[in-house]
Amino acid sequence: MDEKPKRRIRYKGTHPKSFKEKYKELQPENYSDDVDKVIQQGRTPAGMHRSICVSEILEFLKISPGQIGYDATLGYGGHSLEMLKCLTPGGHLYATDVDPFELPRTRDRLAALGYGPEILTIRKMNFSGIDQIALEAGPLDFVLADLGVSSMQIDNPDRGFTFKIEGPLDLRLNPHSGKPASALLKKISLEELEEIFIENADEPHAHLIAKTIVSRIAGGMVVSTTTQLKDLIADALEKISTNDRKELIKKSCQRCFQALRIEVNNEFGVLDKFLAKLPDTLAENGRVAILTFHSGEDRRVKKSFQYLFREGIYKEVAPDPIRPSAEECNTNPRAKSAKLRWAIKA
Repeated sequence: MDEKPKRRIRYKGTHPKSFKEKYKELQPENYSDDVDKVIQQGRTPAGMHRSICVSEILEFLKISPGQIGYDATLGYGGHSLEMLKCLTPGGHLYATDVDPFELPRTRDRLAALGYGPEILTIRKMNFSGIDQIALEAGPLDFVLADLGVSSMQIDNPDRGFTFKIEGPLDLRLNPHSGKPASALLKKISLEELEEIFIENADEPHAHLIAKTIVSRIAGGMVVSTTTQLKDLIADALEKISTNDRKELIKKSCQRCFQALRIEVNNEFGVLDKFLAKLPDTLAENGRVAILTFHSGEDRRVKKSFQYLFREGIYKEVAPDPIRPSAEECNTNPRAKSAKLRWAIKA
């Protein structure tokens, strides 16, 4: 006899608003019709991630049965799932991620779909260790790196990735490693913070925002939550003349949170190591596709690909980035900033 389903979480009003109250979205296997409705409305269900440029990536990678590949950023497993479908029979996919919460959930999700260790090897590690994967797997026929933060991380207020909801100012992809953004801000100088906002996110009001944050902390304020940082950014922009203050604050919050996330996780350093090691891990004619979401990442990928093309290590690189279709951007707004670049090993 089937167990009686647990009583749903109670919430105020007619619809759940907080992340934890969205029990249908957080259990897509039990409420597929409700989840489909959310997707049809152009939104990403809580606890899920909608993979971007899937058809464009598969079209370029040209995966065939028996090949060996690597998904550098497993996340929710959407890209991995589609690549796994192309690998049977005889192929194998290696995948890595640093998120200690989402990785086991994705492993279980893919295993339930029939993709276990005989075709899929998952490691909890940073993708700058691609050389370690290649030592185990041998030369890689294809590599994919999706550098975006997963929707599950953004939507969960406990992770501190969004300024829209109160939560701890953390921003770590792996909360068990390193220091949160709140700790970074405690001792940072005006010059250091301004540089982070400029270099990591091209924030036009970097000096004003950094000055406000550092002076308030020096005056005894503890910035430990996402909304506290959001309010400081809003205060810093108070004297700037604009016809749409709400939009100004929103854009600067997006950039500043992004900049701190990149700093806390050393994302540019990790990417640089990955790009340097990448060519030696690819088989002859091996293909790599990298999906970026802001200019700092895209510049690094572009420069690396073009330099190695001139050196004869890559025989072909993307002349221009591939952007998501208008249709995909309409149904999934988080795709709008994505750029896809590719290269083929000589």
